[in-house]
Amino acid sequence: MALPLSAFIICKNEAAYLGNCLESLRCCSEIVVVDSGSTDGTLDLIADYAERGFPIRLFERGWPGYAAQKQFALEQCTQPWCLNIDADERLDRALVDALPALLAASDHIAGWKIARRPFLIGYGYTPEHAHERRNLRLIRKGRGTYDLSLMVHEGIVPDGEVRPSKEGSLLHFRPLPLDEQILKENNYSSLKADMQLERGRKPSVVKLLFSPTTYFLRLYFRTGLWRCGVPGLIQAMTGAAYSFMTEAKKFERTALRDGPPVEDGTEIWWRESGNSEERDIA
Repeated sequence: MALPLSAFIICKNEAAYLGNCLESLRCCSEIVVVDSGSTDGTLDLIADYAERGFPIRLFERGWPGYAAQKQFALEQCTQPWCLNIDADERLDRALVDALPALLAASDHIAGWKIARRPFLIGYGYTPEHAHERRNLRLIRKGRGTYDLSLMVHEGIVPDGEVRPSKEGSLLHFRPLPLDEQILKENNYSSLKADMQLERGRKPSVVKLLFSPTTYFLRLYFRTGLWRCGVPGLIQAMTGAAYSFMTEAKKFERTALRDGPPVEDGTEIWWRESGNSEERDIA
């Protein structure tokens, strides 16, 4: 029997990943998908799953940004509970088993934070005790909205108590080679740096020095990536690089805002000597 739960997904060109996401949502009464212009077969895949009886409601909409698109998707949900899930995520069996109890929570609980376990190249999914921090993904209908000012790491702002789910995880399957992952981290760090500067958060030498180290230590030891061998070390170091790029870009953007790079001539020794030669020839 389907649960009183709407899953909502935003996507574009996710044909390689979306199928297994939808398969893991068989327990949902509704699956809201908002597509922003796929050209890789994603729409055909969605149509195929709808024909097979999956309760999909598809919306096609231009791209207004992460938070605005997710807010739109959330507003289309009709069930008492709503689950925010990405196309490259899947519910693990433990989370599916835990959902009935989570949805039966008393009314004062507005939502649940859920752990996420990434897939590491050379290792596989991290073990249950090596998950990312829990984030609010399961929200009671009408008890949360997205902060539209966030450019990256958008999240639901709840109206009421939120608790962590002790059981189950979202599985994150996007095994990007490191060169592609760094490009992704570069893009996210740009968005985060711009967002923080717009909010008046100035560059900080202390953060530039210590945030990458703190980020690494949190991922490697607190999150438990040390359990995953070299792939876990690479994942933690990639996170530290993201943190460093964010702080470094805040310094560079501030410097560029104060004025473009201009050579002041103090070290350009040939300019004066060149002019002298021209005067002698004349």
